[in-house]
Amino acid sequence: MSDSMSIFDRRALRAHRARAAPGLGGHDFLFREIAGRLGERLEEMTRKFPQALDLGCHTGILAEILDERGGVETLVQCDLAPEMARAAARNGCPSLAADEEALPFAPASFDLVLSALSLHWVNDLPGTLLQLRQVLKPDGLLLVAMLGGETLRELRDALMEAEIAEEEGASPRVSPFADVRDAGGLLQRAGFALPLVDKDSIPVTYPGALALMRDLRGMGEANAVHTRRKSATRRATLLRAAAVYEEKHADAQGRLTAIFEVIYLTAWAPAPDQPKALKPGSAQASLAEALGATKRPAGEKAKQVRP
Repeated sequence: MSDSMSIFDRRALRAHRARAAPGLGGHDFLFREIAGRLGERLEEMTRKFPQALDLGCHTGILAEILDERGGVETLVQCDLAPEMARAAARNGCPSLAADEEALPFAPASFDLVLSALSLHWVNDLPGTLLQLRQVLKPDGLLLVAMLGGETLRELRDALMEAEIAEEEGASPRVSPFADVRDAGGLLQRAGFALPLVDKDSIPVTYPGALALMRDLRGMGEANAVHTRRKSATRRATLLRAAAVYEEKHADAQGRLTAIFEVIYLTAWAPAPDQPKALKPGSAQASLAEALGATKRPAGEKAKQVRP
């Protein structure tokens, strides 16, 4: 992998997850929330997915949530950190440690690939999506949730302001995340059919900024950007960042809101009998007819309607 593609320190990420694994149950609220939302989306599908992969399984939360949804008979759990994979194996599902950037699975192994809040740490997301398309059977489903670019923007700004003031320079403190505008193109680039991208914003309140930082560490989501400052953060920097965050964003009760933007990717491995989009100009009815609207000659403006 070239240096230009190596944004994240995967060894640091593995260490963060290993450290978080024993106590993740006290910090897994966001993982559980997203696993539940993926389960709801899977319930909407009319078909079954006997062989499924949980990529970035953490401690097996998705397996608990899924239960019998989607007709999953075998769920293979996979995580970058062996400590997470061992914890996940306690639910009885097969589990292994493997890197999302170098999947060890044979082509056409799974009917379904799920991933709940893991792929935002991948350096080569197009390459990983290509691998996932290859391990899916024809007409297999990809269902992914990953953190998006608006995640923790307030914390990012507070840490930058504090570090400039206390350490005379700023380093990346919160990871760069994917942009929802690019996600659909990445799915198409990887060869997926019928891509769909949407997003949620999940607000979470905390008594203070330091509580938020402790939660991120407990989740295994601490900073793992290659260009981060490698030395320990000064206490003065953390306290100033907490003060800045609270000054700018505390509510009337003194609590802070952290926003987690979650991007959902839904797509299918190509298959000959899938429905296909019509070619431009081949529709048998106009959009105006479909919506029951009135056609107007080009350049004619509709009357403005006011409430």
